[in-house]
Amino acid sequence: MRALRFLVPALLTAVAALGGTTVAHAAPAKYVALGDSYAVGVGTWTYDNSSDACRRGPLAYPRLWAAAHPSTTFVEASCSGARTADVLNTQVPKLTADTTLVTIQVGGNDAGFVDVLKQCILTIDDKDCVNRVEQAKNIARTTVSPALATTYAAVRQAAPSAKVIVVGYPRMYKIGGNCGIFGLSDTERTALNSAADVIAEITAARAADAGFTFLDARGTFDGHGICTSTPWLTSLEWSKLDESYHPNTAGHRSGYLAPLTAITG
Repeated sequence: MRALRFLVPALLTAVAALGGTTVAHAAPAKYVALGDSYAVGVGTWTYDNSSDACRRGPLAYPRLWAAAHPSTTFVEASCSGARTADVLNTQVPKLTADTTLVTIQVGGNDAGFVDVLKQCILTIDDKDCVNRVEQAKNIARTTVSPALATTYAAVRQAAPSAKVIVVGYPRMYKIGGNCGIFGLSDTERTALNSAADVIAEITAARAADAGFTFLDARGTFDGHGICTSTPWLTSLEWSKLDESYHPNTAGHRSGYLAPLTAITG
């Protein structure tokens, strides 16, 4: 009985301690999307504001991911036409220490791929297209590669705890497919696809150096390039060249959102 009297205060103290314990809750998730026209709505024909130079829209893969994760705070910093310098100067500052997820898709504009595509569209001689592609590939190796390394380092510094996913570009064309009278030749298509391979290899290498995850879009878009029966990329639009050669609605949803969700959950 005496022993029981000694145990009662101890038990009461333990119960009081348990009652005062504060349960720790995980901090809310925060996703920041960085990038160029491939990371916004260009190619979907659906925009928040048609006069917005950034061309952001609800059907872009970052917005689709955010809509499927409503408890996650979403910051859209991506903007059409962005180069690595733009990402560094205007987009990386949107990152904060509490950012938990980052996607970044940039590099194509640095290599001048928009000009390459226009050159290949407007030229009559395949050699002009191939030569311009080779120039862009050289720029990618010598200039874009170190620029990506610098950009990724800045992302890591600004968001030290975030999971960072580097999103790649797809190959554009099916070789031998029917693109109609205005379609590029197989030689030109092959050259453009080889440029996509070079930028993907460089991007993957710099992402690995930074400890980031690389989402290789070449595999996911395989079988759905321009000149296929179910393209996930917009083909040549003479009235709106800037809309050409970008992921369409299916490309954003199936080509990008699906593998992004597979990585993040």
